[in-house]
Amino acid sequence: MRRHRHAKIVATVGPASSSPEMLKALFQAGVDTFRLNFSHGGRDDHARVHAAIRALEREVGCPIGILQDLQGPKIRLGTLQGGGFRIETGERVRFVLEGHDGDRDAIPLPHPEIFKAVTPGQELLIDDGRVRVQVTGLSNDAIEAEVSVGGAISNRKGVNLPGTLLDISPLTQKDRDDLAFGLELGVDWVALSFVQTPSDVLEGRGLIGDRAGLMVKIEKPQALDRIGDIIRLSDSVMVARGDLGVEIPPEDVPGRQKELIRACRVAAKPVIVATQMLDSMVAAPTPTRAEASDVATAIFDGADAVMLSAESAAGRYPVEAVAMMDRIIRRTEAHRLYPSLVAASEPGDEESPPHAVATAASGLAESIHASAIVAFTLSGTTAARSARRRSTVPILAMTPSETVSRQLCLLWGTQSVRSDDIVSYEEMVDHASEQALRHGYARSHQFIVVVAGIPFGRAGSTNNLRVLEIP
Repeated sequence: MRRHRHAKIVATVGPASSSPEMLKALFQAGVDTFRLNFSHGGRDDHARVHAAIRALEREVGCPIGILQDLQGPKIRLGTLQGGGFRIETGERVRFVLEGHDGDRDAIPLPHPEIFKAVTPGQELLIDDGRVRVQVTGLSNDAIEAEVSVGGAISNRKGVNLPGTLLDISPLTQKDRDDLAFGLELGVDWVALSFVQTPSDVLEGRGLIGDRAGLMVKIEKPQALDRIGDIIRLSDSVMVARGDLGVEIPPEDVPGRQKELIRACRVAAKPVIVATQMLDSMVAAPTPTRAEASDVATAIFDGADAVMLSAESAAGRYPVEAVAMMDRIIRRTEAHRLYPSLVAASEPGDEESPPHAVATAASGLAESIHASAIVAFTLSGTTAARSARRRSTVPILAMTPSETVSRQLCLLWGTQSVRSDDIVSYEEMVDHASEQALRHGYARSHQFIVVVAGIPFGRAGSTNNLRVLEIP
């Protein structure tokens, strides 16, 4: 099914959207990749959803991506007396390493890594920053603090430490078990939560290997300090603005979003913008105008994909939310300022021959008004290199890999098609013409631009460019 837009839509599956009928409705409304959030739901639930998506894929005859999002080491309070209580601004409180049903003098915070890393003067943010306390003193098993912003706290509320590098793996034992389960199912992408350093990415890569694409979620300011290395070691990036917006000032998030999108375009890695994009549609059939502008901004920035979270997982209007996001993307991409705004953040020319060939293919396709760029790709790299320029010419990616075909459902402006291995130049020419016609990307006497790596079967060797006129 060809989408007549360039940016892709990722939708989170949850109680509101897990039935086969609803998954089909969401796909028809515009979903390109489904996200399975392993912070919620049981493995049996995720297995049923995975099977339903694969059945839908067979029914519609085109690839559908599946993203497994691991929970990560979420830092939370322990249990409190009565389930919670209110602390007031100026009040002094005490956090303890061990204990349960704590009161103001012994609020359980069962995370030794915090006690090792925190120093006097630092802030602890509770419940996404709704409550804030400043550390005034500490010992091996207790943290003294003064409440700077009061409010209600309750059992298991999250705690953030802006600017603090914690000695903690991004993969808990639960994550490792969930990862093994997801890889056995056959997910296409795995998202690592709370990545802080390049070594975190290497740890994930050691477990995932090449069985799925590795996506890093940028939620910690420490990751921004090493973002070049983190992007280089990953396969894709999610700008997870929820936790990131707690850890850094909210006014810094828009600029960081633009920086991350551009850095991923430079590296030819897909980038998703996520969190609260159409949040009011959890309970309302239409978004706010600010939310529509937020989605449009990500599209003007050149993001590969935008994501729905609670809107599609638990909201009252999941199909309407997807359809709205689809309409916003289409209308934004059709706006007269869109080409110039996307071009303004275009990465500079890459000096490597493979990037230069792919960039030339995009420029040539626009110059001759080609109907499509046909990219033969083993790993997805050739298609990604072609997409980084954000040409108005659609990309038809031909790959023998079922996994790569599904992973390309995240890539800007690209539709992927499974194809047999190509062994000769003549076969490539014939196959490109045939598939462009079959999938409605070209008609007789129109031009297509074909980009590939020769010899065939070697990943990443983009080195050949050909213009074809469809017979």
